[in-house]
Amino acid sequence: MLFVVAVTGASGSIYARRLLEELKRGGHDTLLLISDEAKNVMKDENEDVQRFIQLASRTFSEHDLDTPASSGSVKTAGMIVVPCSMKTISSIAHGLASNAITRAADVTLKERRPLILVPRETPLSIIHLRNLLRVTEAGAIVLPAMPAFYTKPRSIDDMVNFIVGRILDLLNVPHSLFRRWGETG
Repeated sequence: MLFVVAVTGASGSIYARRLLEELKRGGHDTLLLISDEAKNVMKDENEDVQRFIQLASRTFSEHDLDTPASSGSVKTAGMIVVPCSMKTISSIAHGLASNAITRAADVTLKERRPLILVPRETPLSIIHLRNLLRVTEAGAIVLPAMPAFYTKPRSIDDMVNFIVGRILDLLNVPHSLFRRWGETG
């Protein structure tokens, strides 16, 4: 299966890296779309951008409007924007397909494929909340980067695994990244 993974300029590229690792481990192809601002934030978060990019099957910048993800005729199993900036959510909510990321999201919605948006922002303004409602009404799934504590996380990696596991659950991709509610161990 081919998944589109987009990384925007919000904090939390660690979620995208872990998602790419898991999809690669599962033998899935990934088309990575990455914004300029994402690269800047990744550097601030001590992420090796070149090693990160190598996790994907193919990578395109936000300026590459003719990516395969920009066409509905290219079959994908869904798109994940992680982390998803409020700027990107606003653009998707208002149909502004002005870069490769928002164009791919627009195509994903029109083709009725899963679009998972992982905002990493707090607190939220009323504008953010309205835009989150708009994208949900359009068919996107909003999965805020909010870890659960019933899993008894012992590390940041455990908290990241929970969010990535929830993304994979929504895409019907098997994983064993966290202990589910009621499981012992």
